[in-house]
Amino acid sequence: MMLLNTYEESDEAELALQKISGERRLASERDGNEIIYNLFGIPSWRNFYKLDMYQLSTLKKIIEKRTLKQSYDQLKYKKIITNLKYVEKQFNIKIPAHWVQ
Repeated sequence: MMLLNTYEESDEAELALQKISGERRLASERDGNEIIYNLFGIPSWRNFYKLDMYQLSTLKKIIEKRTLKQSYDQLKYKKIITNLKYVEKQFNIKIPAHWVQ
């Protein structure tokens, strides 16, 4: 398990915990006068998608358009893929081949 995300609100953290699959836990810590909630879980594209992270929902729409040979924002696509390459290295997970042209 790895730290997937950090939340400032308890309700938001609890909701995120329910969304992801696999081994997971929520840990809280005090930062000054505030409590921070750390979400730990299995780093997977599915979990990141469920947490609405890294613009994966936008990427899904772009890939659908690309598959249908429709026009899409190529600059936005390149920015998302560039960001995902960082995530790939950070979490040691492979970007699926069909996401990359």
